[in-house]
Amino acid sequence: MLLAVRHSTRYQYDQLVRESVMEIWMQPQKRANQRLISFDLDLDPAAQLFSYADTFGNAVYHFDIPQPHDRLTIVARSAVETEAGSPLPQGLDRGEWDRLKSDFVRGEHFDFLHPHGFSGPTEALHAFVAEKNLAELRVRDPLRALTDLNTAIYEAFAYEAGVTRADSPIDDVLKARRGVCQDFAHVMIAICRDWGIPARYVSGYLFTDRKSGDRSDPDATHAWVEVFLPSLRWVGFDPTNNIIAAERHIACAVGRDYSDVPPSRGVYKGEAESELAVGVTVSKARAAVSEPEFLRISQPAPRADQRRAKYTALAYEQQRQQQQ
Repeated sequence: MLLAVRHSTRYQYDQLVRESVMEIWMQPQKRANQRLISFDLDLDPAAQLFSYADTFGNAVYHFDIPQPHDRLTIVARSAVETEAGSPLPQGLDRGEWDRLKSDFVRGEHFDFLHPHGFSGPTEALHAFVAEKNLAELRVRDPLRALTDLNTAIYEAFAYEAGVTRADSPIDDVLKARRGVCQDFAHVMIAICRDWGIPARYVSGYLFTDRKSGDRSDPDATHAWVEVFLPSLRWVGFDPTNNIIAAERHIACAVGRDYSDVPPSRGVYKGEAESELAVGVTVSKARAAVSEPEFLRISQPAPRADQRRAKYTALAYEQQRQQQQ
């Protein structure tokens, strides 16, 4: 499937800010079942782009606007060719649980086996697991257990934007029983890790199909979960729509939770209040012409902590986008 993505982000400030520094996780990945054909970024005000690969191998772009401005617009355009991949088996043998306990799996995927940020265990999560009898799913093989967990989360929560925020802990969605894809992904990740299954957060886009029952917002970014099964490698589960991630999903970045891979994040100097507007369009594309290389830079990009350190005194955390 050939898909085109247009992702527009606009920060509007109620007065001039003196400088902005931004990081962006919007470039689709190159994967076995996903081919990046083209990607470009338009910035207003214009700025020089730099790039680096983060800890998890994601492409991160960053820029600095050192002059006064009262708005910032970022438009990312992508063309991606996706494939569905091989069909999953009905199940795996129960020896998969033992393979998940191997030193290789536990060492290689350490980051995705332990609690982090939004995806940690809480009393509310333990109560939810007990209420839905989710521990009983582990009597099955891991693949069937995960498929049923995907369905259980889908059925337990209603999809509703505006109930939670980008920085909401999982207790908020567990209490409201309503939320968006970001929340459902965090709940599933926390349970998977508690089961000893490596799980990572995937930030990207979905070509929404209402006829197939998709309930996520077609005009927003999307998030889902990938779990590592030794016999199958990484497998994507979308608890928002109760489906397996396939050719309609476009992966941009992976991390331990949302905080590792927000679509955009930055700081600015000034006393202004900011307003965020986001628009996403994912459509079938007619044709594509070229395959890009990762943006090459002539000087090493400084680490994120180094860049932000000099803004500590006057910086304000910019609004972040909740993945819906």
